[in-house]
Amino acid sequence: MGKLFGTDGIRGKVNKDPITPEMAVRIGKAVAVFFKKENSKPRILIANDSRISGDMLEAGLVAGTCSMGADAVLCGMLPTPGVAWLTTVEKAAAGISVSASHNPYDDNGIKIFRGDGFKLSQQQEAKIEALILNDTGLTSHTFTETGRIYHLNDPGSRYTDFLASTCPSPLKGMKLVIDCANGATSRIAPHLFAGLGAEVKVLFNSPNGRNINDNCGSEHPEQLKEQVIENKANVGIAFDGDGDRLIVVDESGEILSGDEVLAIFANNMRQEVTLKNKPVVSTVMSNIGLGIALREMGIRHIMTDVGDRHVMEKMKTAGAVLGGENSGHMIFLKYHTTGDGMLSAMQLLRIMQSTKKSISELKKIMTLFPQSLMNVEIKQKLDLKSFPIVRNAIHSVEKKLGKKGRVLVRYSGTQPLCRVMVEGPTRDETDDHCRHIAECIKAAIG
Repeated sequence: MGKLFGTDGIRGKVNKDPITPEMAVRIGKAVAVFFKKENSKPRILIANDSRISGDMLEAGLVAGTCSMGADAVLCGMLPTPGVAWLTTVEKAAAGISVSASHNPYDDNGIKIFRGDGFKLSQQQEAKIEALILNDTGLTSHTFTETGRIYHLNDPGSRYTDFLASTCPSPLKGMKLVIDCANGATSRIAPHLFAGLGAEVKVLFNSPNGRNINDNCGSEHPEQLKEQVIENKANVGIAFDGDGDRLIVVDESGEILSGDEVLAIFANNMRQEVTLKNKPVVSTVMSNIGLGIALREMGIRHIMTDVGDRHVMEKMKTAGAVLGGENSGHMIFLKYHTTGDGMLSAMQLLRIMQSTKKSISELKKIMTLFPQSLMNVEIKQKLDLKSFPIVRNAIHSVEKKLGKKGRVLVRYSGTQPLCRVMVEGPTRDETDDHCRHIAECIKAAIG
């Protein structure tokens, strides 16, 4: 078995390594052992999204956790950022979210948070992984007294109250369409926004275990666009299956990129002096236009590897208070320790209310460069540089674009995909270049 942890936890197809009940037991054991302190019984919070496999994996995690003398505290269906927040509030040793985020229902995953609400560092992941894969590492820890199972009282309402507290002004007069992806935000989001006075049209909030992210949510906002126009809404908001990312549709039905949303936040925080002359952090997938916009605002821009954990780590070392990914993860360190789609939506609505501006007006702060992104299904994640056809294709495109664009080719950390991204001066040119590189990759390792 290869490395367990990807860019965001442990993820894969259900009932195939590593997403099996047997492995869930081992992960539960390893987390309990790793976070156990001298003469104390750790409490581990566990929640899941709406996938049918969530109960099975939760049961394995609970069994493993309790067998190592830790208590398992169950939160039911809850967005991943809700798990992180409650872990800190409850002063738990760790929190676990059973979710595969925006992936299909037959995928699942396990995301682990420390007691301070932050995701594990790579060093911590390596230590937990060693415990999971090493029989001696777990069997050497035996406990005569097992842990107990508890159910946390009203986690959803507590988390909703926290989110509402980040938007002190009411949303009266605002017309929203929200898409809950048939996922973990399905119960919370409608009450949150309506409770603050907004008129809310809700889509895809009837999870059945198999319809999470199915032609809905952040990956498929087509119906959201239609409903925004049909309902003459001020804005459309889509979440992914576990609620940690946000996709925004303006009043005319145009989808904003995560970079455009990040630019709106940066400009507002600069104007309100809450950015405090700190840098803004994004990933290498960010559009060229974001860097230009931030530079024109006088804001330093730092780029890091893909993954909101990398964004957070860089934010902490650079003293930043705002960071995000083009995929829709936004991090506000003033409020939270991880990306939170509903929190991001609250902040965007607050800006709309305070500035009296529409999304289409606010997004003018940034000019988006044409960007093409293609995913190539692959059999193995091999070194791309070892294939002349791929190496030459990338070099050729980079030479043609010069300083007017860029190429980024990388493997997905959570799926068997190679992602090809090309930015350039025109849409046709970027599409052609991206397609050419993708075809070469497919010929080499597809």
